[in-house]
Amino acid sequence: MTTKYILCTGGVVSSVGKGVAAASVGRILKSRGIRVSIQKLDPYLNVDPGTMSPYQHGEVFVLDDGAETDLDLGHYERFIDESLTQASNVTSGQVYASVIAKERRGDYLGGTIQVIPHVTNEMKRRIGLVSKESGAEVVIVEIGGTVGDIEGLPFLEAIRQMRVDVGRENTVYIHVTLLPYISSTGEIKTKPTQHSVRELRGIGIQPDIIVARSDFPIDEGVRAKIALFCDVEKRAVISLVTTSNIYEVPLVLEEAGLGEYLVERLGLDSAHRPELDGWRAVVDDIERQKPPVKVGLVGKYVELRDAYLSVREALHHAGLPHNVAVEIEWVDSEVLERQGPGHLAGLDGIVVPGGFGYRGIEGKIVAARYARQNRIPYLGLCLGLQVMVIELARHVVNSDEPNSTEFDIKTEYPVIDLMPDQRDISEMGGTMRLGLYPCRLVPGTRAAAAYSSHNQAEQPPDGSVVQERHRHRFEVNNAYRSLLTAAGMVFSGLSPDGRLVEIGELADHPFMLGSQFHPEFKSRPTRPHPLFMAFIEATAEHQKGKDRSGVAEPSP
Repeated sequence: MTTKYILCTGGVVSSVGKGVAAASVGRILKSRGIRVSIQKLDPYLNVDPGTMSPYQHGEVFVLDDGAETDLDLGHYERFIDESLTQASNVTSGQVYASVIAKERRGDYLGGTIQVIPHVTNEMKRRIGLVSKESGAEVVIVEIGGTVGDIEGLPFLEAIRQMRVDVGRENTVYIHVTLLPYISSTGEIKTKPTQHSVRELRGIGIQPDIIVARSDFPIDEGVRAKIALFCDVEKRAVISLVTTSNIYEVPLVLEEAGLGEYLVERLGLDSAHRPELDGWRAVVDDIERQKPPVKVGLVGKYVELRDAYLSVREALHHAGLPHNVAVEIEWVDSEVLERQGPGHLAGLDGIVVPGGFGYRGIEGKIVAARYARQNRIPYLGLCLGLQVMVIELARHVVNSDEPNSTEFDIKTEYPVIDLMPDQRDISEMGGTMRLGLYPCRLVPGTRAAAAYSSHNQAEQPPDGSVVQERHRHRFEVNNAYRSLLTAAGMVFSGLSPDGRLVEIGELADHPFMLGSQFHPEFKSRPTRPHPLFMAFIEATAEHQKGKDRSGVAEPSP
């Protein structure tokens, strides 16, 4: 069967919601039994976002194969519930690096290397890889940036050529635009969309579908005007009004007729009626009133919440089965360094997510100490485990000297350190553990109980090996395991050979657990991750305990 391609562009402004729209298209097609995969084409010249600041690009989402990718791939996986690969995130940097490497090898036989055809051919080759690897019937391709950006022109030219290469019957162009609202006149304006489509047509792409984003309802007259001036069918002008939660978007698009239109336009004869009841139940559950629990997320990038997007989503996913609404308090770790733990008072749980670099570390250690001393549920993710280890070691030796060699190369107590075989590697990223690695659970521990009680479809039962995604350089130093164990730490998850600590927890604490991996990357709205489930269960119990006792939160 010939692969079909849905090619998504964005207009008027950036951050218009192309990623969620593309993910939602994937969801409504999968609900019809169509095998789908999704790809993001990013115009920036970085090879990947792995070395980019979260302030530049939000979180880095890590895949099973270790690819460091754009945060939109997190949306894709959460919506279509499929594990993607490196092929699903392509950057201009990757493309140009590949083309130049081929030229240096002489692969082009002395030819003059040009954007067309050499760069665009490489782009099309990478688009084609997705269907070959995944076996998808439909590949959805999102082009990052906004129509009119100079750096995105080669990608737009490549997808223009796709229609010629694979045929009109196998391609659909979707253009996602913003309809601004003028409050003084009470009007929704279509002119920016018309200009964006004109720009796209100047490149040689005529959109088949326009998804019109707006904060206000879009009437039939506006849809008819867009259809007329942009030369698309009126039924192909899809209204997408801002929703209260992103998981509602597939239902909105389905109700607007987008799924039926795509099936008809692409000739997807194998499609059956949409089965979205399970997804609708999740959306209804999200919107239902539930008692709140307050969870503090302690980080140094809290002013840009997309830096912790997957953590935020995983917390909300885990609240649904426990019938609680997770209210996240964003706590700046640098503020904790300066002002102490007062900002943590009243929380039902504390999460310390991953990160790199010394800035804000002492504030995260303050959070771990507060959670340990006041018996507040704590979940450490990657760096959050290391912070938990440093704090406990400082308590044991009654000194601030224990540290990670990432932050203090001369520390007397390097409780967190590089493994010996990593120390001679100098290239950034060369020392990273990236992607899926096995973790052997220790029976009788909280970690094993979490995976057993809150079992996911692909997760084995208590005592066996689970596969989790990693992104880190430093490890718990095995030389200090006995010191930490004597202080009450249980290493409840280890690498199969026992050399690496994967999970640590405190035996005499209601719930204080950290993982060296990133469980947030495998959480789904329909399948919350077991560790997040166990953590939210503990926060709900902590809140109930406060309510029953009527005792105020311990003072910092």
